[in-house]
Amino acid sequence: MVNTYQLEVVESTNKKDKPLHDQVPFGTIFTDHMFTLEYEEGKGWHEPKIVPYGPITLDPAAMIFHYGQTVFEGMKAYRTEDGRVLLFRPEKNFERLNLSSERLSIPPVDEKAMLEYLTELIKLEKNWVPATQGTSLYIRPFIISTEANLAVAPAKAYKLMIILSPVGSYFTGGLTPVIIHVEDQFTRAVKGGTGMAKTAGNYSSGYQAQANAKKAGNADVLWLDGIEKKYIEEVGSMNIFFKINGEIVTPALNGSILNGITRTSIIELLGSWGISVAQRKVSVNEIYEAYEAGQLEEVFGTGTAAVISPVGELNWQGKKMVVNNHQIGELSQKLYDTITGIQTGKVEDPLGWTVEVK
Repeated sequence: MVNTYQLEVVESTNKKDKPLHDQVPFGTIFTDHMFTLEYEEGKGWHEPKIVPYGPITLDPAAMIFHYGQTVFEGMKAYRTEDGRVLLFRPEKNFERLNLSSERLSIPPVDEKAMLEYLTELIKLEKNWVPATQGTSLYIRPFIISTEANLAVAPAKAYKLMIILSPVGSYFTGGLTPVIIHVEDQFTRAVKGGTGMAKTAGNYSSGYQAQANAKKAGNADVLWLDGIEKKYIEEVGSMNIFFKINGEIVTPALNGSILNGITRTSIIELLGSWGISVAQRKVSVNEIYEAYEAGQLEEVFGTGTAAVISPVGELNWQGKKMVVNNHQIGELSQKLYDTITGIQTGKVEDPLGWTVEVK
């Protein structure tokens, strides 16, 4: 290991039955083991353990309950046709975990050590990685503040955990283009806030808008900037891309948009194909004008859970923008096939993104 603490492994003596690979829901089934790591001011991160999956005990005054000091990540392990297990750019997730932690005043972790700990956990749980097409093992690292203290200040104690969940497709419709509501009432984040961090409150604060959108027949919401309600930011838990008259455009990172690892991968992959991506401010008016002119060719969200989620319709202030006749676009399909192919070992990995768990 790259730090001074020896990893302790306590194997479960009560192994669970594994779900059928073609009947795996998203995020409700968990593996036999989990990883834990403790932090104490003056002592640092210590006591790395792999232990049987189960409940944890927290003091009622634990600061996570009162002030929401928490960050998390989401990544996946994939089964190849020849039985190998691959991780997709895991170092980027631990790098972003530290960026989120910095914003939430949480002590940073050793990124190299975390990758080693994760690898050991995956080795132990290899049989939980499903093999059916479209399935994977979802990996959720997270940190919570555990100090029992009601003072409004950063905690002096934390717990980092990694839990694993075999999953099927995030969206039950697979690659069927979804209908998105452009949200112009509620605000997800503003520059200077926590929008660029992967922290719990960013997600729960969007539930009401998402519920309203779903009542109206939409799958999710497209957030606009919090100041002018004019510029596009991201969709629910995904970044967003547009193909306008042949040009690929995505909102520039501005401090309130999450720097998605799939987003970065899409930009780098397109660059390797000789296709540039314009990262700039994108107004909803520009998108509507492009639609009216017949130039809005494709729209798709990107994220770890869905990889690519094509958008078939945007609803904004009573205006309906139907994209590509509710069909997935050629570029969206190619990106999905290539990224998922790299993740599962079916497509060559020229950019060196995958890490094999041996």
